[in-house]
Amino acid sequence: QVQLVESGGGLVQAGGSLRLSCAISESLYSFHAMAWYRQAPGKQRELVAAVTSGGSTNYGDSVKGRFTISRDNAKNTVFLQMNSLKLEDTAVYYCKASGYDGVGNWGQGTQVTVSS
Repeated sequence: QVQLVESGGGLVQAGGSLRLSCAISESLYSFHAMAWYRQAPGKQRELVAAVTSGGSTNYGDSVKGRFTISRDNAKNTVFLQMNSLKLEDTAVYYCKASGYDGVGNWGQGTQVTVSS
């Protein structure tokens, strides 16, 4: 079974930066795409950023220009660099690995809290 472990969350002041990591138990080449999602209290889970096996990226409108997704294929790890953090970025951030068969695998999530 695929395992995804997120890390790097925490408490940060508005305007600050955090870098999230997602370590996967299998080669990243096993998956069509890797993505970060987030879910704030009382809200639906939303896509933050995604990167395909070919390196194409996609970002949610609210994070464009501030967040960057990247992958280290050698370390089976995906990163999310978050800059210029805002109060509304507060959420639990989840990593997702999407297989070529359409099956998605999720991590347990990591909390990001942005304070004023």
